[in-house]
Amino acid sequence: MHKEEVFDIVKRCIREVLPELQDHTFEYGDRLVDLGADSVDRAEIVNKTMETLSLHIPRVELSGVKNIGELTDALYAKL
Repeated sequence: MHKEEVFDIVKRCIREVLPELQDHTFEYGDRLVDLGADSVDRAEIVNKTMETLSLHIPRVELSGVKNIGELTDALYAKL
């Protein structure tokens, strides 16, 4: 799987949790907080993405992630 495919999965999970972003053009530097995701939304997005990728990563390993590009990188590194 390529990193861009992981980014597409992240974007799809964000749109599932935050349907108001259906038409948003995501950038690697987008921060979930800036997109309107509260802490529950962010946890759901990460959980959905990890479930889709069949990953089980302790949440603490993702605590330093600052934007969806870094989330993509962190998840991709665990594949």
